[in-house]
Amino acid sequence: MRLKVSGMAANVTASSNSGNVLAAGGKYLNFHLGNEAYCLPILQVREIIRLSPVTPVPRMPTFVKGVINLRGKIVPVMDLRERLNRYAIEYDERACIVVIQASSSGHFGVIVDSVDDVSNIPQEDIDPPPEFGSELSTEFIMGIAKTKTEVKIILDIHRVLNVSQTIRLHEASLT
Repeated sequence: MRLKVSGMAANVTASSNSGNVLAAGGKYLNFHLGNEAYCLPILQVREIIRLSPVTPVPRMPTFVKGVINLRGKIVPVMDLRERLNRYAIEYDERACIVVIQASSSGHFGVIVDSVDDVSNIPQEDIDPPPEFGSELSTEFIMGIAKTKTEVKIILDIHRVLNVSQTIRLHEASLT
């Protein structure tokens, strides 16, 4: 299963007071981690591929599963469930890798439990991230989308993928 997605609009607005980037109305890829519903602006998604064997890379945090060879390009892969501190489960036949355009020159794969569809979420159905107090961080959340059937967390995938600080902390713990 490979789904190419491109040419669909999704906008991002200015930063909020907490420093989070706020989501704007547009096209979003909807997916699940267990019973939790998430979405990403479609313009950040390069493609969706079947879960394939991942080659581990030594000295990485546990949520960085390793790398895959995607048509001759080496793509790092992380388990989004583990990155978001969710309980671990075994992957099933619906699990897949969402390949993200991480930068102008690189891609990053994130493993999700299942991909649902692409939907248009109007601006009026998106709220800013909730405030949970100073002890709890919402840095990975761009907004909360309200639909008729569920509430979806719109992820700031660039913050999720920014693992450099986490890797530095992990490497420091190994020395």
